[in-house]
Amino acid sequence: MSPTTILERIRGLFASDTSEHLDCISDAFKNGTLREPAHPMSDQELAHAIREFRSTEVSDWTIAKLSRRFIDVPRDC
Repeated sequence: MSPTTILERIRGLFASDTSEHLDCISDAFKNGTLREPAHPMSDQELAHAIREFRSTEVSDWTIAKLSRRFIDVPRDC
């Protein structure tokens, strides 16, 4: 799956219709200007980032949007 496809899926799940941040990342992938960081994240930094991300409260809007997506998914069972 291409990076731009992944970004489009992320946008559909979590972002509003317009997102400057995701547009900037998508454009950088398309133009080939997105580069890996000069100093990759250490395991300790990654663990800290994950703890910080998981401790952030999820908004009611996000839960409602994800709930609608799960309800609207057709089941093949």
